[in-house]
Amino acid sequence: MGEAQEVQLHIMDEESKEPNSALNTNMTNQSTVPQQINYKWWLRIALYILIVLVGQTVAMLLGRLYYVKGGTSKWVETLMQVAGFPVLIFFYCFSAFKNPTTDSLQAHPRSSFIVVSAYASLGLLTATNCFLLSVGMLYLPVSTVTLISASQLGFNALFSFFLNSQKFTPLIINSLVLLTISSILLMFQDGSGDPSGVSKVKFVVGFICTLGGSAGAGLNLALTQLCFRKVFKRGTFMEIIDVIFYTSMVATGAALVGLFASGEWKSLSKEMELYELGKVAYVMTIVWAAIAWQLWLWCFSMTKWKE
Repeated sequence: MGEAQEVQLHIMDEESKEPNSALNTNMTNQSTVPQQINYKWWLRIALYILIVLVGQTVAMLLGRLYYVKGGTSKWVETLMQVAGFPVLIFFYCFSAFKNPTTDSLQAHPRSSFIVVSAYASLGLLTATNCFLLSVGMLYLPVSTVTLISASQLGFNALFSFFLNSQKFTPLIINSLVLLTISSILLMFQDGSGDPSGVSKVKFVVGFICTLGGSAGAGLNLALTQLCFRKVFKRGTFMEIIDVIFYTSMVATGAALVGLFASGEWKSLSKEMELYELGKVAYVMTIVWAAIAWQLWLWCFSMTKWKE
């Protein structure tokens, strides 16, 4: 690299009347562009992280509020987590946000059957994970659910090790140990912070379901990464939106099937009537929780997208 720069400077000295000016301009262009790119990238990542933290917090608080104020349907809670996908239509209206890459449909030909199968599999797994989390939120306080849900990062690292050849770094190992210990310690708390009317058995059920949902979420992330490498391949902005949109659509369909198959839909009108905050608050709780969950999912996924 140093030899190439010396040769370039020598040529500039021979051919230019103002070598210092040309050199300064060249060095400025070389040093400014990477800094601008890094600045924009970090700014975008910081914004995504902020929305992820706020979105997840708001979504979980509203989900718990639904139960505390009279909601009882686990499938409605599940729908809150996946049914907000129509808000993504907003991004389809702005094609200018597409990732400007040279990839094309011809460059990466894909089987429609395989793509649809990937969407269906990820969607069904998402619905299962969300249902398990809804059970956990019914029996556990929000703080406990949040802490246990953080273990999905550890599960993601574990599944990525087998599916995506992810290497275990000291930081990953340290995180796995801390998350495992903190989750185990929750099993031995005195229960003073548990929701009223929840027995120790229900607490354990909620703990197991939340942990299972976190493991499933970690598996889902690893499988999604595998699908991007083997099936989708392009990894553009709009492709990420497509994956979120269609998997959420499948998960919503599965949750609706569960809602009607379980018979919980029959009690929804009565549930709305008895909701402590009123009918309007009942609907708004569900709607805003769905939007918050979708924003969280979108921003979490977009951290993997690079311009």
